[in-house]
Amino acid sequence: MTYKNDWDDAVWDDELGEFVPANGTKEKEDVVETKDSNGNVLANGDTVSLIKDLDVKGSSLSLKRGTKVKVKLIDDPELIECKQGKSTIFLKTCFLKK
Repeated sequence: MTYKNDWDDAVWDDELGEFVPANGTKEKEDVVETKDSNGNVLANGDTVSLIKDLDVKGSSLSLKRGTKVKVKLIDDPELIECKQGKSTIFLKTCFLKK
């Protein structure tokens, strides 16, 4: 959880097991969903396909349109992590469709 308060007046909360602001107001983090080029929500383990031929930077690897990859979500909602052969690569979600 994130707090929008001054941490100078933090106190220990035994129930939560963490420090909280002295006034106790909490605000939950906004959950950002990862979406493909068509707006479909992606989840870990989903299989998606490429909508465009892509050359991978720093590699001789070239991914062709229609290549299927498994999704592994990361902190950035505009990128996914996937494995292609022995390489781990990051793909922009704007080039994927579910």
